[in-house]
Amino acid sequence: MTNVELAERVGLTAPPCLRRVRALEQAGIIRGYHAECDGTRLGFPITVFAMVSLRSQAEHDLAAFEEHVAGIAEVRECYMLNGEIDFILKIVAPDLESFQRILTTKLTPAPNVASVKSSLTIRSSKSLPGVPIE
Repeated sequence: MTNVELAERVGLTAPPCLRRVRALEQAGIIRGYHAECDGTRLGFPITVFAMVSLRSQAEHDLAAFEEHVAGIAEVRECYMLNGEIDFILKIVAPDLESFQRILTTKLTPAPNVASVKSSLTIRSSKSLPGVPIE
């Protein structure tokens, strides 16, 4: 939406609205803008969540794993977890064969990976960006 539309929605004039948006950007609260694309229509109908356990949780080993998955384009999200599983990854692929190739050539042979358990998604019933703001 344009700054003018945003200003109207929040009850401000355009110049102070733009100043507030810029301040939120500079403070790191607004981290970016993006288009929400349909993965299926772009040739990535497969979404898999992979739960990864590492042999070592030393900080340098955790950082090395994060650096490794940062280089795998199909890994779209990576979260470090507390508990039995060390990381959960959201992986997209054009087909199951491609996912298997990612799993067997890029993920399971990675240094320090002890195990990978994966779950193929059936459907998505909710996917909202950001946090709930009133």
